Amino acid sequence: MKLSVSNSRGKDAADRDWFIPEDGRKQLTQLFAKLPNPVVLDVFTDGDEKNAFNGYTRRFAEDISLLVDKISMHHHALDSEEAKRRDVTLSPTLFVGTGEADPALDYRIRFTGAPLGEEGRALVESIFLVSLRQSGLTETSRRILSELKEPRKPRVFSSPGCPYCPGQFMHAAKCAIERPGLVEAECVNSDEFPDLSKKYGVGSVPHTQYDDAHKAIGLMPEERFVLELVTLKSADDLMREHGMEPGHEGHDHAHGAHGMDPEGLDVVETDMVVLGAGPAGLSAAIYGERSGMKTVVLDKSVVGGQVTVTPVVENYPGFTDIAGLKLVEVLSAHARQYATVREGETVHEVKIGKFIEVYTNRAVYLCKALVFATGAQWRKLDAPGEGRFYGRGVSYCASCDGFMYRGKRVAMIGGGNSALTDALHLKNLGADVTIIHRRDSFRAEKALQDSLEREGIAVIWDTVVEEILGDTVAPVREGDGGDGKDAAPGTAPAEPDTGVVRGIRVRNVKTDAVSELPFDGVFVAIGHIPNSEQAAELGVVLEKDGSIKVDRHMRTNIPRIYAAGDVTGGVRQIVTAVGSGATAALAAFEDTQNPYWKKKGD
Repeated sequence: MKLSVSNSRGKDAADRDWFIPEDGRKQLTQLFAKLPNPVVLDVFTDGDEKNAFNGYTRRFAEDISLLVDKISMHHHALDSEEAKRRDVTLSPTLFVGTGEADPALDYRIRFTGAPLGEEGRALVESIFLVSLRQSGLTETSRRILSELKEPRKPRVFSSPGCPYCPGQFMHAAKCAIERPGLVEAECVNSDEFPDLSKKYGVGSVPHTQYDDAHKAIGLMPEERFVLELVTLKSADDLMREHGMEPGHEGHDHAHGAHGMDPEGLDVVETDMVVLGAGPAGLSAAIYGERSGMKTVVLDKSVVGGQVTVTPVVENYPGFTDIAGLKLVEVLSAHARQYATVREGETVHEVKIGKFIEVYTNRAVYLCKALVFATGAQWRKLDAPGEGRFYGRGVSYCASCDGFMYRGKRVAMIGGGNSALTDALHLKNLGADVTIIHRRDSFRAEKALQDSLEREGIAVIWDTVVEEILGDTVAPVREGDGGDGKDAAPGTAPAEPDTGVVRGIRVRNVKTDAVSELPFDGVFVAIGHIPNSEQAAELGVVLEKDGSIKVDRHMRTNIPRIYAAGDVTGGVRQIVTAVGSGATAALAAFEDTQNPYWKKKGD
């Protein structure tokens, strides 16, 4: 059975009981207005009326198809011949393609499960790329992918609350567009299909299953994703085989930054480069451009930083409460009105000369001022088992992984704002949460403590985690977030094997009593470590805690180098990050006009 949906936007569309809200329809209509080529959405469902996701997917696709003439939608039964041809066995399933009769010419981009939440972003971007008939891969990625000779079916497990998952899946989707005869990309909503997630040991997202044996956890740089797709081997291992340090796979040539030749890379001249697209970086971009400085923002991951994975923000002026991701969207949209913001671009080296030279995996930037707004990464417990069970019960991101622990027992380690916010989020998702805190009182805001008490979340005081316990199973390898050390949203040090978390061994710091507590998951929120390594390599002075030392103008000890946000330590709040970003940009503008480091008369 196949049902085609008319593209008429007449009376039927006007009277329709829309699934997509009016504001969303207006935005999507504007986005899709200039689609150059037709796009076909094929939806497969099993007819189970109790499965709400069937209705969500079908109505969502129907709504999209009624917005513009270039998009059409067909509905198929799960027991249809078309389902057999495409090897569809799970409901709902949605394909984005060109509608070409020859399977070798159509793009195979599959969403298994309703593309809701963050996965909706990936669906919209997939529609764009399919309509353009262009993959959007970098030249480096295209060259690597041209070596592929055998079929690949990368499967990216995601969750609706994970801001990193769309980026990881889009790597796969771009490969499917670049090599339509060989690559099929699949995005699996891990929350809808727990049995499939369990089969592949999914405990943290994004989880990429390249084949039955090769897998990775975390958001990866595009070039690294493509390399592992082609070779089915760890990119780190491949680079070490060729005498290279992990994290530098994006370069094209043989000299220059970390031994790479900038010849062939785009050379971009600008006034200011901001490293990091969190609140501090975005604020610096706005104030820099408004001061007259042409600004480029670079981020190795996605826009937003830590705020992206903050479930609810209740202390940002102007908003009584707002989802972290929504706040990021507001800040990002504002910044993009002024500056160029580039995600997924890893900085490999910075050189200081007449111009400051910033070398990335895609370009060389020549600028007059550089702002480090690189933020901070999650601090690890450094407890035995932490690395071994990462992605199998250990997580640093409640927004990303919380869906998988509904109805399960989880421990939240920490006592600050982040720990309590995440604990409340997990409780709201339906998890049985217990907070483990090494002190006898919280450092978090009183409002959060009051919410914790109202929700009846248990707390174990004066206790530290000695070891994370679990059952050992087949090994899994972590993905890399772009610096060779940490995957987004965060990983623990790799250990020889992996398993499934069953509990933790804890010690009371006052009595030294040791006990074992049963848990299905462990979430860690015990502070942050500043991402200041590249600044230190330049000779920038750091504080004892590793944060970048700045004056009240956000200047470092090196002229033309500034820092803002969490990487400078102090009060790590969104509002202070935004303020410091603005201050850094204004100082950079003032200094380019009146260099304080030059003597009068020079």
